[in-house]
Amino acid sequence: MQDPLPTLRLRALAVLTVVALGAAAPAAAQSGNTASDSGQLQAEFADLSIEELANIQITSVSKRPERLLDAPASVFVITADDIRRAGAASLPEALRLAPNLQVAQVNGASYAITARGLNGGGNSAPNKLLVLIDGRSVYTPLFSGVFWDVQDVMLEDIDRIEVISGPGGTLWGVNAVNGVINITTRSARDTQGSLAVLRGASNGADLAFRHGGRSGDGSWRVYGKARGRGHTELASGAPIDDGWHAAQVGVRADWERGADRFSFIGNANRGIFEQPAPGAIAVSGTDPGLGRIDTRGLNLTGEWVHTLEGGGKVDVQLYYDYTRREVPPIFTQSLDIVDLQVQHTLAPIGVHSLAWGANARYSWDRTESSQYVAFLPERLNQAWLSLFAQDEIALTPTLRATVGARVERNPYTGAEFLPSVRLSWSAAPDHAFWAAASRAVRAPSRVDADTYIPGRPPYILAGGDTVRSEVAKVFELGYRGQPLPRLSYSATLFYNDYAHLRTQELAPSRTAVSFANLMDGHALGVEIWGSFQATKAWRLSGGLTALRERLRLKAGSNDVGGLQRVGLDPSHVWQLRSNYSIDATREFEVALRKVDDLDSPAVPGYTALDARFGWRLRPNLELSVAGKNLNGDHAEYGGIATRSEIPRTVAVKLVWTN
Repeated sequence: MQDPLPTLRLRALAVLTVVALGAAAPAAAQSGNTASDSGQLQAEFADLSIEELANIQITSVSKRPERLLDAPASVFVITADDIRRAGAASLPEALRLAPNLQVAQVNGASYAITARGLNGGGNSAPNKLLVLIDGRSVYTPLFSGVFWDVQDVMLEDIDRIEVISGPGGTLWGVNAVNGVINITTRSARDTQGSLAVLRGASNGADLAFRHGGRSGDGSWRVYGKARGRGHTELASGAPIDDGWHAAQVGVRADWERGADRFSFIGNANRGIFEQPAPGAIAVSGTDPGLGRIDTRGLNLTGEWVHTLEGGGKVDVQLYYDYTRREVPPIFTQSLDIVDLQVQHTLAPIGVHSLAWGANARYSWDRTESSQYVAFLPERLNQAWLSLFAQDEIALTPTLRATVGARVERNPYTGAEFLPSVRLSWSAAPDHAFWAAASRAVRAPSRVDADTYIPGRPPYILAGGDTVRSEVAKVFELGYRGQPLPRLSYSATLFYNDYAHLRTQELAPSRTAVSFANLMDGHALGVEIWGSFQATKAWRLSGGLTALRERLRLKAGSNDVGGLQRVGLDPSHVWQLRSNYSIDATREFEVALRKVDDLDSPAVPGYTALDARFGWRLRPNLELSVAGKNLNGDHAEYGGIATRSEIPRTVAVKLVWTN
């Protein structure tokens, strides 16, 4: 496939260069800004202090606002300023900022993302990470994972991304096994006026706009964006059919009346993605002639929050999500989901702070089979129901216990019990220790139970009628603190005990296979990250994760290839970032990331060097130049015959506000 974007890229780069040069001279002439303007610029460019970072209010750990320092979990917060300084151009690129995530780019549009291992391989895609965007779960019941090529937001509208490594099943349900990513966008009242983004890069271009206003008691905004990328290449230099282009529009409204707060969010998207070999679903021995993947989606979310006397509240959220994915000539899926969540947070009762809630989710799944793959039945309606409760108990002024459980019913294995116990101790005002024990579950999906290959009998793969839930019992010890005024860090030690992991078993006839759960194992690891404010203008931050996994087949299993899952998890990953504010209008960031090699299939370890320079040309105009993988191309995931070499890219970006 030829690169579909050369003209767009060249035009975007040319426009950016001309506009930047034209704006630079007037900006220099206006260097004598008033004191208030200078203070505003400094506030916009200044990062949060170490103390402010510890006091960030997060909600993902206990579903109630709490200080990051007090959260009894391994949680890292990616702020809006982090995303801007890094020059991230997509959600997966932004997620690379979290040291407790493993982010591997498969090709031009696809990513494999996980926390604490099990990032796919063998017969399993990454499927143990729960991802939410403004409270809406974006995992697909097709395989219990995330199609990262269609998950997008206006990056400039993100308020924060809370990344929890470790189980979150008690509060968030099944599939929150190895982590939870909670992406929260800003309220419409915080995005007033207009914004336009133009980005031209060596591999593609981005255009985006946003406009917000007020009406009565409420605020609103609308936005739109379009993105495109050219193809990548194999290690041999041969082009790969993975170029793509996509567009998305959306609206948000927020308003308050007395004790009630309301919000409405709507998004619609469309994308065309080339389908590189071996294809979305590889079928051995066939060459089906892969066509372009056509995706489209629509989601609508409404939320009502009512504050009760004494400090309690009621939160009701309802969303509708429609997605369609055409993968020629393999399969097509249309999926409608309606999800209702209700949570009641009681006012404190003595030493108890109790919250409980319920969730009902219903889907209408329609697939179109092919001669290569079938999902049977082709039309399937499914329901998920759950009830949870959690109590935070102040045992002493410095010692808290959090006890909770969720019972969730899924269509394949019935009711699952998801308990957790957490203990946190504030040893000093800036030092907190915590421990946790949890049980999490990854419920079967349509791929596990309903896949038939080829699409017509006789079948080589005939579903998995006996599949059961994959289970993880997780034990954690952690510390988070600020031992020095300019230094903060977090450390977590974890042990995951896995049971009933999915396998692919050969039938006695040796002519067919089916899915089963005949693998156990464990993972032991450590996560460490921290920040050091070297000077008022210079901050260093870094992180390290180390992981050791051991999986074993149960008696009766013949799925030797299933043990290759461990091969797609690096034994260690570390990163180091340097943020320097040159003055009130200029900033410079350098980031270095080192990822260990993967074993099966073999992928060499790599080091990636990224950098960004940002310059506020005028109070309402910012120019930045960002480079990714400046030290050269590298591979990150997959077999050498089909995997992409992730290229060096250079991008120029203009952001205008009014």
